[in-house]
Amino acid sequence: MRQQQCRLVSWLLFLLLVLPIFPAVATAAEPRVVRYEPKDSDLKYVYGTMAPVATLRPGDVLDTRTADCFGGVIQKPGDSLSKVKGDNPLTGPFAIEGAEPGDTLVVKILDLKVDGPRGVGALAPGFGVLNPTTYTPMLNPPLPEHVWFYDIDGAANTATFHALDSAFSVKIPATPFFGCIGVAPAGGEARSSITPGEWGGNMDASEARAGNTVYFPVNVPGALLFMGDGHAAQGDGEAAGTGIEVPLRARVQVDLLKKKSIRWPRFESDRMLMTVGAYRPLDDALRIALSELVAWIHADYGLSELDAYELLTKVATLHLAEMVDPNYVIVAGIDKRYLPPKP
Repeated sequence: MRQQQCRLVSWLLFLLLVLPIFPAVATAAEPRVVRYEPKDSDLKYVYGTMAPVATLRPGDVLDTRTADCFGGVIQKPGDSLSKVKGDNPLTGPFAIEGAEPGDTLVVKILDLKVDGPRGVGALAPGFGVLNPTTYTPMLNPPLPEHVWFYDIDGAANTATFHALDSAFSVKIPATPFFGCIGVAPAGGEARSSITPGEWGGNMDASEARAGNTVYFPVNVPGALLFMGDGHAAQGDGEAAGTGIEVPLRARVQVDLLKKKSIRWPRFESDRMLMTVGAYRPLDDALRIALSELVAWIHADYGLSELDAYELLTKVATLHLAEMVDPNYVIVAGIDKRYLPPKP
């Protein structure tokens, strides 16, 4: 009996000493959260090599805020686009510790929430697929400027369209995404925040939403991640030149694939592999997206390039993300159920 009591006391002492350790271990395993609140003066209007606003370690979670494409200056009827200081102000850049050219930056989008009660849409002279532009000049005058305001219902997850010339209104499901997310381009270039390209940028792709992962080529030390131009919703092609433009609260997690090089941005969800092509004319954007998807399937799933090409011809999805920016954007995808197991 005495021995049993001694053993019981020993176990109790052991539990008292050891159990407090476990919460500390669990806390230590959680990712570090870096919070960054930009001021208007901190926002950028180019993707390029510049001093980072913060440095993230692989595995860190970034909690931040982004402005809408107008910089938040369009607030009420009568506000003119002439108030806009610059298009697509960007939050960042964020350096990623250890990122070097030849690596791949991994950005998992954990959560995006509209950060305000309203969104904005607009027609702007010289912009949109049914407007004369610098690339497609016409003799007729451009469409006049118009601005629409959308009521955001966060609880119902909707945005309400109100017609300007009648009493019609309709609710649109909201799926917030980054219109702009990208890294510093290669070769020391600085590219306008309205441009998409190999660095990502103004892709206006709804694939840049919560739950998806985005991959970028690392072109400069630190990668230098930028994001902004939140959209509550957008139709394919962004035909008139804007989505439902909103500020966002964002949480993303960063990581690195060391010594794994890609040439163009990629998206991945639980179900899909997706690749980006951004160029003019539209058929070249499509060629880039499909050839990148062939390369991904060949490298990671072992199919030959010709087998991958044939398979994509039968099951690929093609999303026209936008055709109003200096480059057009196509996102090509394949459902993973059509792919063999990874070797």
